[in-house]
Amino acid sequence: MKRQITLQNRKVIYTLRRSKRAKRMRLAVYCDGSVVVTTPFNLQETIMERFIKEKTEWLFSKIAFFKQFEDKPVARYSYDDYLKYKERARVLVETKARSLADKHGYKFNKLTIKNQKTCWGSCSRKANLNFNYKILFLPEEIQDYIIIHELCHLQEFNHSKRFWNLVSGIIPDYEVMRKELKKSGVTFV
Repeated sequence: MKRQITLQNRKVIYTLRRSKRAKRMRLAVYCDGSVVVTTPFNLQETIMERFIKEKTEWLFSKIAFFKQFEDKPVARYSYDDYLKYKERARVLVETKARSLADKHGYKFNKLTIKNQKTCWGSCSRKANLNFNYKILFLPEEIQDYIIIHELCHLQEFNHSKRFWNLVSGIIPDYEVMRKELKKSGVTFV
């Protein structure tokens, strides 16, 4: 359901999705500039609006970020692409992950390639690693950054200063990689 809110004298149109499965509120800005708010089913509207207002700066920064890509071609991927490239991505990531894990003293259990919509990788408490198949389309140094990022979660299961120290111990210029990843043009559409 389409809604509108005024933030800093600017009208923002967003889609409200109420979900029985949602445990918390979520605000997302997609590459086409659309804004989606997902809330638990019975959440009061005033609480949801306060949440959006608290995220105003973040929201405007994301809208501005995606605005720079207007009228530029964006790579789009389908489920058929996932099926086509999943095995190539698995071989690539498994080879790199095993090599990097051995080199830096990490051990992981299972590695899975998924068609994730919102992230490049994840690490479970059971030491299982998941990666988005679209990693295949990124430059090699960014692939390595994503893999190192998830390997470091095996030791530090958060994004604390200690976690980023682990990452920077392996990739000193990891912040450059993070920025490049955001500019890569590979999207989750």
